[in-house]
Amino acid sequence: MSIPIVKNYPLDKLNTFNISANAKFFYEFKTLESLKEILNHKLLKTEKSFVLGGGSNILISNDFDGVVLKNSIRGIHIIKDNTHHTEVEVGSGENWHEFVLWCVKKNLSGVENLALIPGSVGASPIQNIGAYGCEAKDTIKKVQFIDLKSKTIKELTNSECDFSYRSSIFKKDLKEKCIITKVTFLLNKTPINNTSYGAITSELAALKSQASPQSICNAVINIRSRKLPDPQKIGNSGSFFKNPIISNKKLKKIRAEHPEIVNYKYSKTHSKIAAGWLIEMAGWKGYRKDDFGVYDKQALVLVNYGNASGNEIIELSKKIQYSVNEKFDIKIYPEVNII
Repeated sequence: MSIPIVKNYPLDKLNTFNISANAKFFYEFKTLESLKEILNHKLLKTEKSFVLGGGSNILISNDFDGVVLKNSIRGIHIIKDNTHHTEVEVGSGENWHEFVLWCVKKNLSGVENLALIPGSVGASPIQNIGAYGCEAKDTIKKVQFIDLKSKTIKELTNSECDFSYRSSIFKKDLKEKCIITKVTFLLNKTPINNTSYGAITSELAALKSQASPQSICNAVINIRSRKLPDPQKIGNSGSFFKNPIISNKKLKKIRAEHPEIVNYKYSKTHSKIAAGWLIEMAGWKGYRKDDFGVYDKQALVLVNYGNASGNEIIELSKKIQYSVNEKFDIKIYPEVNII
């Protein structure tokens, strides 16, 4: 049976920045078997390839001169269940937010603080996605993937994934060496009710709700909806930059001049600084030129208002990085992958 590879395929609907670009070749795999089949195709021996998930954490700079492999492996299955926990195996092509809603509906706790984060389940361990006091590593038990060199299926446990802030082994040693196919989560039957971030506590009060997986999920959805633009209306990838981590010594120095600096404890010696605050203080919030700019409600979000090119947004990001470093002597780096 021939593999349905499409030539010159438009990618504008497959990236949340809504950047217009084409893939030289395009193939969508929906099963492990179809993935194995394409990986053995002669085309991949001569052309470079890129795996596309939800398209929410990428910025396409130009047409992709190779094969785009669209991950559409679906399925959510309970594989173990006991008094305290439920193990759930999820296809890497599943929509992350839909998976969160599935968990909340089943009264399974652990991922509710990560509601409305765009993208696929397969991206969650790569980026170690996080928000409102939680990270993907808190619930991931193991990750299944295909080793691109040996074409064999392998697994890594949580501890083997080398998780850190917005990073993992899949962004380091295994970058471009594997394709994630399934992620297994260990979820709690007893609500965790993590309301450590003040925004959640105040939102629950506004909703007149007691803490629960459902109410926390609703609170996060409300907060994110107010702060972040809908990619269906304004192209964006959510948070463009990672929050930088600096020494407490440097924080003390900056705080002397800016007592309102937004920061969070990271360790005994270091603190995490809100990149959005740094960008806003550098004067970029609400900036717009032609069809690209910085969102007026959240400076951490770079946006495409219509027909911006990927390169225009890249140049804007470089200017922001330069000005933040000039003002605060702090380097900020993109969270988004530039293709």
